[in-house]
Amino acid sequence: CENDSEQIPVGKRDRNLSWKAETDVDMNPKTLRFLPARKPGPQLSLADSHSPMSLFKLFFSESAMSNLCHNTNAQAARALAKGRKYSWTDVRFDEMYRYIGLVFYMAVLKMSSIADYWRQDSLFSLPLPAAVMSRDRYRTISWNLHMSHPDADKENDKKRGTAEHDQLFRLRPLLDTISIACKTFYHPRRNLAVKERLVACRANAGMTRLTKAKSAKLGFKFFVLADSSNGYTVDLSVYTGKNSFPTGHGISYDAVMSLLDKKALGSGYHVYMDDFFTSPKLLTDLLALKFGACGTYRDYRRGFPQSASNSQTKMSTRGSIRWIRDGPLVCVKWMDKKEVSVCSTIHAAYTGDRVQRKVKARDTWRTKTFPCPAAVTAYNHHMAGADLSDQLLEYFTAQHKTMKWYRKVFLHFLDIAATNAFILHKELHGNMTHKEFMEQLVADLCGVSQKEAPKQTSIDHVPVPGAELTSDVRKIATTGRRICAHCKAVFGKKQQTPWKCQACDVHLCLQLNRNCFQEWHKSV
Repeated sequence: CENDSEQIPVGKRDRNLSWKAETDVDMNPKTLRFLPARKPGPQLSLADSHSPMSLFKLFFSESAMSNLCHNTNAQAARALAKGRKYSWTDVRFDEMYRYIGLVFYMAVLKMSSIADYWRQDSLFSLPLPAAVMSRDRYRTISWNLHMSHPDADKENDKKRGTAEHDQLFRLRPLLDTISIACKTFYHPRRNLAVKERLVACRANAGMTRLTKAKSAKLGFKFFVLADSSNGYTVDLSVYTGKNSFPTGHGISYDAVMSLLDKKALGSGYHVYMDDFFTSPKLLTDLLALKFGACGTYRDYRRGFPQSASNSQTKMSTRGSIRWIRDGPLVCVKWMDKKEVSVCSTIHAAYTGDRVQRKVKARDTWRTKTFPCPAAVTAYNHHMAGADLSDQLLEYFTAQHKTMKWYRKVFLHFLDIAATNAFILHKELHGNMTHKEFMEQLVADLCGVSQKEAPKQTSIDHVPVPGAELTSDVRKIATTGRRICAHCKAVFGKKQQTPWKCQACDVHLCLQLNRNCFQEWHKSV
């Protein structure tokens, strides 16, 4: 019976099947009707004007920032109670926005170290950072930045080793906020791409993964659903080293299924993926949910055809095609420089598509055309959208070295928010380049104008103690002494002083017979 034969997996039937060539005619698969749950595109009014700041606040709202400030202040209070020696005043959400503005400023304008952004004794001095906040304030906020409440962290840590322990607890408040915002303010178009994304980090957090195929070998693995038309991050999940949705079909199967919510998305979508995810079980189950799928696959994976009859060999000519159809699934092998294996529920094996390749013949390079399966052409086109997502994130990434693993992930959340905000702006208005968008976002977050450089008033340049005063009178004269920047630059001497300039954030001598503070500011 034909229906009975379709129930048998390819892996068990391939002994009786042989690979067909491109000259053999394949059936056209049934076309899925595209029924999105909402109209694809930005879920915002086209009539309204949307600034970079307003779009960024869709992902980092004032309520989310207030929660971030509350948890950061609690972490700072805990650190001070443990004996940390630095000055701290509670951070408010408007100051936190300015802090994020400086993080993006550093992403747009790269310097070799954080301290270089506050240098005032150099040809390459920058006026903005010191005008927004002092270096010490920036550092103390960075040290204490916390997405969850430290007391709740402590309770969660007590559950380590049990099923109740949440490895993502320190990320959970902001992870959920970002994930919901990504899905709320944009509805994807028909072609989606699922891929792995690695955020480089060497911290021993129990969740870092070694991935040899990535440029960053070690870090946190994200599973990402992206719109292949523009690179918008539709949804994401963090791989914790264990399966959060165990179904017995493997992490690659469960990762894709967890990202595709039929109720939220609708039906008729085409999903593209690489060989980490593709399996016959996943593609047939997605088709049952009315999602078409296409992806490269690994020949040795269970369920894919292993038949040697009429298969490709190392001697096969470039452009040769072999295929086997099993009901809705078609497995295609195509010889490019090396063999490419693709499985699809969307495409026929070969529909006449051709591609151009550079070929060397008699010491000269020539362009030749070769037959190419429709599934390979579509895969290359739509997976490029997922690669575009990663490219946009990397152009102005906020990533820099941090001491805590969860701050690395926080910076990645900033990257996602800024990149998605740019894509929304491009879809709505399309009148800014990525660089112009980031520059305007920095200006809005920091509360300055792009038209003129921020100017520091003379009121900002006042001498203040270089460190918090101690209650021990015997140590008042020595606490916080650092080398005077003017003495070192002009005279090459290492004179120490307890005074520094509040605006410039550099130590300067302030004595009756040596007023480096006055000399330093003659050029400011």
